[in-house]
Amino acid sequence: MRNLKACLLAATVALATLPSFSAFAANGDTLKQVKERGLVLCGVHPARHGFAAPDSKGVWEGFEVDYCKAVAAAVLGDANKVRYVPLSSQQRFPAIQSGEVDVLARNVTANLSRDTALGLNFAPPIFYTGTGFLVRADSGVKEVKDLDGAVICMAPGSTTERNIAQIFAARGLKYTPVVIENNKQLVDAYVTGRCDALTKDKAALPGVRAVDTPKPADHVLLEGIYSKEPLAMAVRQGDDQWYDIVKWVVYATFNAEEMKVSQANVDAMLKSDDPDIQTLVGTIGDNGAKLGLDQKWSYNIVRQVGNYADIYDRHFGPSTSIALDRDLNRQWNDGGILYGQPMN
Repeated sequence: MRNLKACLLAATVALATLPSFSAFAANGDTLKQVKERGLVLCGVHPARHGFAAPDSKGVWEGFEVDYCKAVAAAVLGDANKVRYVPLSSQQRFPAIQSGEVDVLARNVTANLSRDTALGLNFAPPIFYTGTGFLVRADSGVKEVKDLDGAVICMAPGSTTERNIAQIFAARGLKYTPVVIENNKQLVDAYVTGRCDALTKDKAALPGVRAVDTPKPADHVLLEGIYSKEPLAMAVRQGDDQWYDIVKWVVYATFNAEEMKVSQANVDAMLKSDDPDIQTLVGTIGDNGAKLGLDQKWSYNIVRQVGNYADIYDRHFGPSTSIALDRDLNRQWNDGGILYGQPMN
């Protein structure tokens, strides 16, 4: 709990040292700066399998990386015009508050405290997950109550750290936290046996098991999800135009999947007679002008990056090493809770 209080204090101090959010996010300033710079500055996780990590050649890839690309495709017409800024969990909020990045796409859980106290606006969640646990298969641990007295590895300054305190307190259980900021060192602490369990967003744990453990079969994820963690992109308060842009970038990927407009067929869909599809690909309407963007902004997203299913399957689909079931991240009409607001 002392670590959690320290993280909250650090965030409060960082917030207090800023002159004002409006100085960094006056309405329209962010879009103007991005266009003048010719790059979107996107804050990402330093290394989380499936979400954001540089490959062997230093090229960034991942689910949240693709959402950075989607913003660049919409705003600059080129998905590659992104500068990725790797940020630790404690660096991420000061980075967006100070203007070091234009948008934060870094496994950020949207909640009331962050929405109000940190001067942030959250776009619609792009990934629904929750707190999970990775344990050794031979440990005998089958559920949370079996972790009573366990040593648990976790990252500081995260909602997971707070969630673990609440989960264990509610069940009258005790644990010893091992809090490590560096993600590689955190995972290594679990792999080498320093900790009995590793806790993260459950969506992150299959990647750890598949990539970071010597024998993935020796590790299991506990059944169940123990918190609500809606991961969303965040921007600074005060610039409604930029917030609208990032928000509608997300909705465009949702709506494109619902309309069955994909990266593979978007060019053919330019000839569609469906007015909703015509609006999406920019052959009718003036949505681009309303957002201060080119009329082809959402076409560029789908053509260069894809719809939600394209993005999800690229990083978590059945052919990947992680292979996550979409679960709540399905469309609203397919048993999930993704719901794109109408673009008319």
